[in-house]
Amino acid sequence: MHSERAPLGLKLAAWGGLVFLHFPLAIIAIYAFNTEDAAFSFPPKGFTLHWFNVAAGRQDILDAVLLSAQIACLATAIALVLGTLAAALYRRDFFGKDSISLLLLLPIALPGIVTGLALLAAFKALNIEPGILTIVVGHATFCVVIVFNNVIARFRRTSYSLIEASMDLGADGWQTFRYVILPNLGSALLAGGMLAFALSFDEIIVTTFTAGHERTLPLWLLNQLGRPRDVPITNVVALSVMLLTMLPILGAYYLTKGGESVAGSGK
Repeated sequence: MHSERAPLGLKLAAWGGLVFLHFPLAIIAIYAFNTEDAAFSFPPKGFTLHWFNVAAGRQDILDAVLLSAQIACLATAIALVLGTLAAALYRRDFFGKDSISLLLLLPIALPGIVTGLALLAAFKALNIEPGILTIVVGHATFCVVIVFNNVIARFRRTSYSLIEASMDLGADGWQTFRYVILPNLGSALLAGGMLAFALSFDEIIVTTFTAGHERTLPLWLLNQLGRPRDVPITNVVALSVMLLTMLPILGAYYLTKGGESVAGSGK
């Protein structure tokens, strides 16, 4: 009988990888609480919330946060509509279905700089000035993929016999969608929306090419790299962004981890 426990070497490698990935984040978190008179010293000299108070009083930070939240909400709304409609194609077989699915996945598979350059060239060709609209469109191109993948995964675990049973009982298309399909897709849509919001909120590469004179929170953080005297405030904002984006990701994980038990999944 084979043991289900992983070898010690594999466990050490896994923990080593986690430490390697999260060590820089831990440094930022520690220095966000470093004392005012020792903001640049190593090791940290003490604990203070002074930099949080300073950051909360900076209007440029608040404006950047509100702009990023606004853009993320708009991009998420577009992604929820388009991603769900695109996922509905999963139920139909037609010529070019695989090609369309590939085209939907390309924006998130391509390097961000390629997507950003392509969007900028398209906007210039259409004489559209970079601004909030172009940022939202740019973010929606890859947020659609997040929603599409979540809805497709849920469709694959939902039996089509539920829809057939609904129609056999006299329900029309809208009633079937409202009372059968939507409840089964509810948690997948919510998880996809939360992931799309988190991805849009801290996107920087595509935003750099489509922002124009607008400054989202990631662009504000990038600009702060040239201001060493603001490093403590930058650490506070970076820590806040990490916590803010971590919450929807964790929420999406808990919403989808029990997806195999949805109605009609064969359980």
